[in-house]
Amino acid sequence: MGGGFFVTDSSHREEYEEGGVTSFVVIACIVAAMGGLLFGYDIGISGGVTSMEEFLTRFFPDMQRQMQNETGRETEYCKYDNELLTLFTSSLYLAALFASFLASSITRLFGRKVSMTIGGLAFLSGALLNGFAISLEMLIIGRLLLGVGVGFVNQAVPLYLSEMAPAKIRGALNMAFQLAITMGILAANIINYITPSLKNGVGWRLSLGLAAVPASVLLVGSFFLPETPNSILERGNKEEAKRMLQKIRGTMEVEHEFMDLCAACESAKSVQHPWTNIAQTKYRPQLVFCTFIPFFQQLTGINVIMFYAPVLFRTIGFGKDASLISAVITGLVNVLSTLVSIYSVDKFGRRGLFLAGGIQMIVTQVAVGSIIGWKFGVNGEGSLSPVDTQILLGLICLYVAGFAWSWGPLGWLVPSEICPLEIRSAGQSLNVSVNMFFTFLIGQFFVTMLCHMKFGLFYFFAVLVLIMTVFIHFLLPETKGVPIEEMARVWKDHSFWGKYARVVDGGDTDDGDDVYVFSVKA
Repeated sequence: MGGGFFVTDSSHREEYEEGGVTSFVVIACIVAAMGGLLFGYDIGISGGVTSMEEFLTRFFPDMQRQMQNETGRETEYCKYDNELLTLFTSSLYLAALFASFLASSITRLFGRKVSMTIGGLAFLSGALLNGFAISLEMLIIGRLLLGVGVGFVNQAVPLYLSEMAPAKIRGALNMAFQLAITMGILAANIINYITPSLKNGVGWRLSLGLAAVPASVLLVGSFFLPETPNSILERGNKEEAKRMLQKIRGTMEVEHEFMDLCAACESAKSVQHPWTNIAQTKYRPQLVFCTFIPFFQQLTGINVIMFYAPVLFRTIGFGKDASLISAVITGLVNVLSTLVSIYSVDKFGRRGLFLAGGIQMIVTQVAVGSIIGWKFGVNGEGSLSPVDTQILLGLICLYVAGFAWSWGPLGWLVPSEICPLEIRSAGQSLNVSVNMFFTFLIGQFFVTMLCHMKFGLFYFFAVLVLIMTVFIHFLLPETKGVPIEEMARVWKDHSFWGKYARVVDGGDTDDGDDVYVFSVKA
C-alpha cells in the first residue's frame, strides 16, 4: 500500500523574498515563549521542594523517617526511593499527557491563542492550590491542574512560534520557548536555594506558589497576542489572514507565502480526522520524528538532572547547601548553552547540533558513571573529596550544555516545523503526549532505577544517547532555512526518504518547477 503528497521543488528559493523580521513578530514570539517558563519552573522546583524537611514532614512523613534511618539498611543510592513522593513530581506529566489530546482539537478549531489562555489559567489555578495546600489530596489536585496547563501550553506555543516566524530565523525564535524553559529552571533553582531557610512552612509554600508568576504572564499576554495567519486561514477568514501576514512580515508583498498558506489550508480542509490522517503512509516521516524525537529527548537522562538536581547531588555525596548551589550552577549553564543554540541553529543547522550534543552527552555520562562507581561502588558506600565534587559538577555541567544546545531546543523545534498544516496540530499533540508520557515514566521511576541500577544508570542513558545519535545521523534531513509550508521538499532530497520520492510524469509546472510525489510503501 502506498500514499503520497505533492511537493513543488522550489529549491531555488530558500526563503520567501518578501518582507523581513519585524519588531511586531519578535515581541509576539517572545511573549508566547514565556509559556516555557511554566514548564521550566515546575521542572526545576520539584527537586528542591521534595528535599525540604518541612515539606516531607507534613506530606510524606514515611519518607522523612526513611531519610533519618540510621540502621544502615539504606544506601546512598536508595535514600530517596519512595513511590508516593515521586508520584508528586510525575503526576503533573500524566495529566499533561491526557490534556495534550484535548489541546490538539482546541488548537485546531479555535486557534493557538485560546490554548495558551486555557494553559495559563489552568497553571495559575494549580499553582495557587499547591501554594495553599493543607492536605496531600489538595497538593496532588494542584499538580494535576499544572499538568493540564503544561499540556495546553506545550501544544500551542511551539506551533505558534513556528507559524509566526520568518523561515530565516524560525529556529532562533522557536528556541525562545526552550530558552524560557531554561530560565524557568534557573529561577526555580535560585528560589530552591533561598526558601529552605524560611520556616513554618513558608519556604515550600513560596516555592510552589511562585509558579503563579509565569502563569499570570502568559495568561495576561495571551489576551494581547495576535493569532497566526495559518490559524486564521484554517478557520476560514482569508482576508484577515492576509492582513495579519502582511503585518507580521512588514510588507504588503506577501503573495508567494500567502499562496503557499492557502494551498496548505485547502489540503488541510480535506482532512476530517487528523489523527487518522497522520497514520497514513504518506506522512510516515512526520509520524516517525514526531514520535521518536520526544521519546529520545526524555531518554537522554536530562530530567534525572532537572527534576531531581538537589536530590541527585545529595545522593552522590554533596552537602545540603552544596547540592542546592550546584543545581543553580547547572541551571545557569543550561540557560547560557541554550543561547548558544539560538545563535547557531540557523547558521549551522539542526543536524550538526544534534550530533555534536549527542557525542558530548555520551562522553560525559560515561565519565560521571565511572566516577560514581569508583567512589561508591555497588554498595553505595563511600564519600567524595572536594576535588571529586568539582570534577563531577564540571562533567554534569558539560552534559547539561550538550543537551541544552541540541536535544533540548531541537526536540521541540523539529517536530513543530516538519508537519504540513493538515496534520500539524495532530503531529504536535503526538510530540507533546509522547514527551509527557516518558517524562512521567522517568519522573516516577528514576529514583527506583538509581536504587537498583546504581552508577550503571548513567551507562544506560549513555547507550540510549548513542542510539539516538545514530538515528539522527541516518534519518533526519536538514530543515534550516526551509519555509514551513515548503518543508515537504526536504524528504525528497534525503538519502533515505528520497528513495520514495519520484517525479510525476509531465510534472513541470508553469513556473518551471518540478513536482514530486512522496510515497512510502507499507
